Amino acid sequence: MQFPALIPYGWNDRWLGPMLEHPGCQPARVVRHDGAGLLIATPDSGVVAAPLVARLDPAPTVGDWIAYTPPVTLVAVLPRLSLLRRRSALGESAQALAANVDVVLLVCGLDRPVKKGRIQRGAALALDAGATPVIVLTKAALADDADAMAAAVAGENPGIELLVTSAKEGVGLDALRLLARDRTVTMLGESGAGKSSLVNALLGAEVAASGPVRAGDSKGRHTTSSRELHVLPAGGVLIDTPGIRAVGLWVEPEAVDATFDDIDELALGCRFADCGHDTEPSCAVLAAIAGGELAPERLDAWRAFHREAAATALKASPQESARRGRQPARDTKDAPRRKGH
Repeated sequence: MQFPALIPYGWNDRWLGPMLEHPGCQPARVVRHDGAGLLIATPDSGVVAAPLVARLDPAPTVGDWIAYTPPVTLVAVLPRLSLLRRRSALGESAQALAANVDVVLLVCGLDRPVKKGRIQRGAALALDAGATPVIVLTKAALADDADAMAAAVAGENPGIELLVTSAKEGVGLDALRLLARDRTVTMLGESGAGKSSLVNALLGAEVAASGPVRAGDSKGRHTTSSRELHVLPAGGVLIDTPGIRAVGLWVEPEAVDATFDDIDELALGCRFADCGHDTEPSCAVLAAIAGGELAPERLDAWRAFHREAAATALKASPQESARRGRQPARDTKDAPRRKGH
């Protein structure tokens, strides 16, 4: 395989075709974005700084593969396999979080109430990107009944793999290492959820600052200030991200359906193919609610997510989906199981 120094960063032969479009260039992966420049992992010189002197379309983000000419002139962003994004703080555009991601770890601390809405939103972002969401419950040692809490979260999120971890005690780390092997993994979670402790435990080094949380509400400060890609000793790469307070949706409707695929499956039994699960006769979804098989709150969330997805569709450019080149959301939810996990 060409460029062996890049294999730990996720390089494989699938990128050779796109590189042929840029003769005379070499590939590199974006490790970090620092304002006006990037840190990129190169085939010959290790990780080097690369100034953004020319505008690239799309704008590069952590996890992107780049074509460049030595020493460090950036030429193009290679077509992405996936792009994890959320609605920007202003709500008028998408904010890129990480590119070419295979798995998104939805990190929630068991030292605080686990918010089902945050998990659902993170899952929708992952599925929209063409990545697989996995729920990671941290700080199990601090919970009075971690098993019961995990069972409740699993019941609220059918079809999504769930792992229980405790970084200081080493609980669940082997499962995470296996999940990340030969993949690009990133994390979504609020500040204080335990992401930095997991990063340090998986890397076997103190590379991410971890801070205390407030005793009153278990809130933490942003100890990670920027997104950064790390090579994992057991294989695979991990993109560490700052904690985010709001998970704004910027997704397509099919990602919503994949997030709530239990509702989507029930809908197959509705009389009308375009049933809105509102007042239509012979609605299988409403029947499931009446029979206690589906929580009304889950249907409420499905409706709210579809409203946000519709608003996103009005703002997104028609070329965006093609440029992202992602897998359909429905093809990614069970990817770890298809690969033997």
